[in-house]
Amino acid sequence: MAKRLVYLDNAATTPVRPEVLEAMLPYLGKDAFGNPSSAHRFGRAARAGVEEAKRTIAETLGVEPSQVIFTSGGTEADNLAVIGSALAARDRGGPFRVAVAATEHKAVLAAAHAVRHLGGEEVVLPVDASGAVEAAALERALASGVAVVSVMWVNNEVGTIQPVARLAARCCEADVPFHTDAVQALGKVPVSLRDVRCTLVTISGHKIGAPKGIGALIVRDRHAVEAIIHGGGQQFGLRPGTENVPGIIGLGQAVELAAREQAEFAATVRALRDELERRLLDVVPDAVLNGSRAERAPHIANVSIPGTDSEALLMHLDLAGIACSSGSACSTGAVEPSHVLTAMGVPRELGVAALRFSFGKDSAAEDVDVVGSALPTIVDKVRALSAVLHR
Repeated sequence: MAKRLVYLDNAATTPVRPEVLEAMLPYLGKDAFGNPSSAHRFGRAARAGVEEAKRTIAETLGVEPSQVIFTSGGTEADNLAVIGSALAARDRGGPFRVAVAATEHKAVLAAAHAVRHLGGEEVVLPVDASGAVEAAALERALASGVAVVSVMWVNNEVGTIQPVARLAARCCEADVPFHTDAVQALGKVPVSLRDVRCTLVTISGHKIGAPKGIGALIVRDRHAVEAIIHGGGQQFGLRPGTENVPGIIGLGQAVELAAREQAEFAATVRALRDELERRLLDVVPDAVLNGSRAERAPHIANVSIPGTDSEALLMHLDLAGIACSSGSACSTGAVEPSHVLTAMGVPRELGVAALRFSFGKDSAAEDVDVVGSALPTIVDKVRALSAVLHR
């Protein structure tokens, strides 16, 4: 009997859903392959698909179709939000300064660094032990004057849910644009912008069963951002360039499915996540669940195993047919602990021993059984090796 392969790295990426692939295929063939900016029938067919996907996303999220700006993914959308807001503020004579949470995805943190390199300023908002942004720090940032505040909806490493509605409302009161990276939130927690006053919202396709290389930035105020890519006049000039039509079609289908299935999905993966954490603590009693005291998204478990290091654990888990991660996929291979855990005050020895398990649509109870059975032996091996190396 073949060994069951376990994929618990869905926060890094997910497989393309069959429904999404089926929706995309006509736009990869001879009927609707045209450039959506072309006036002939091939272009019109492509444009019709783009506009339908835009309407679907807008209706699902509670925004206007004209507010959906397609990008190459979450990283580009985050950069457009942060750098674009800073440039727009500077051009208006406003503050060339951005405020971002210390636990943001590297796309947001690097964008804030880029603003500094362009001559602006970056303000990093500290978080508490649960990963929540400190309210006093936000107030200081708003008082100092900032072009944008960026706080992610759901943290990609520990799953902490930020009070986005409250944060957005406070920024709106201060007349400051608010951006949230909702890449890990969409499909996992309820995401509706009808009553949430975010100015800018990032989503990404490959976290919800669409292909890699497609995402969007919801822009509710076009005056709040300035383009960072320059070319033609597509998408009101905010993100010029020929649109990725098949990817856009896939994103529209994936967003609709993710929202429709969110409640059922959340209940299923929460049960799996909780059972995995229970099994982990049974077999490794001194393990530490990071961020577990906060309100968390249901699909992420982050655990530190004292006396080990995450890279050795990952190697042995992979040999056992188990795929997970040590944090954000964008920082895999780093020898330092996750910046998220460091910002939350997790000691270094626990930070370098952290694993992230993230569940998806295809996750099953058997996956938890495999991890629970394999982990005691793996932990013993890694601890024994670590003891030899550090004695």
